[in-house]
Amino acid sequence: MREFSFTVSKEEEGMAIKKILKRNFNFSSRLFARLKAQKRVFLNGIPLEGWMNPREGDRIVAVMPEEASHFPEEDIPVDPLYEDQDLLIINKPAGFTVHPTKGRPAHTMANGIQKYMRESGEKYKIRFVNRLDMDTSGILVIAKNSHAQDNMTGQMHTGEIHKYYQAIVTGNVEQDQFTIDLPIEKPDPDRPDRAIAPEGRGRRCITHVRVLKRFSKYTLVCLLLETGRTHQIRVHMSHIGHPVAGDNLYGGDRPWLIGRQALHACRIEFRHPAENRMLAIEAPLPEDMKKMLEKIE
Repeated sequence: MREFSFTVSKEEEGMAIKKILKRNFNFSSRLFARLKAQKRVFLNGIPLEGWMNPREGDRIVAVMPEEASHFPEEDIPVDPLYEDQDLLIINKPAGFTVHPTKGRPAHTMANGIQKYMRESGEKYKIRFVNRLDMDTSGILVIAKNSHAQDNMTGQMHTGEIHKYYQAIVTGNVEQDQFTIDLPIEKPDPDRPDRAIAPEGRGRRCITHVRVLKRFSKYTLVCLLLETGRTHQIRVHMSHIGHPVAGDNLYGGDRPWLIGRQALHACRIEFRHPAENRMLAIEAPLPEDMKKMLEKIE
């Protein structure tokens, strides 16, 4: 179980322990209330009580609640890019949904992570921080405790997490660098596709595009998401006349060149949820996209 511990400084002497936890680890009030109710906050080894007043040199320890996921295990490849007590970041292969859904109840990344977790000797609730479409490869972030999830979700809402993608799009993209700022909506609740919304409707979506390399009929681009809506890159690029290659849903041509949309989550930058240090994690371009680039070159 994940523990957060520290020694009370002179400045913190007499301060409420809830405030000290907020100050040192940015614990939410909800998490603190849960930890206190379950007697998982200790002052010098004694479960926290309302009368306790910390002094300089005292030791405070907060033990995260014991939790677990119960997905059926499956032998699905899990390629870790980074792992510690709070996070598991993997390089998701194309062809797998992130977690079970009504239409796809098994054979998901959650099933593979369940097996990986047991084999690693760990036990935690699988909390996905981000999502990727089934046929999009690349960086997938899993929080191992509620504090890590809350912190990462907060960073997403404040724009502190930067997510980069690489895509092979159809046609020759003329501008070297530009921004697409167009809202997206789901026109039909019974269909999976999204579309650019008329003025006054939809959710604002911002995608920054930079050309990496041009080919005769395709362009390799890097995309930075300022917002993270479902199918955002695919809808935006299709709308400007450069759909992602192989994307049947949004008009990408020649799927036989790759067998899926040529889209890969290649880099993520964020502040560690517990250690307050900046991290940058990268996932190399997958083999199918490399082979496609070789073919079109």
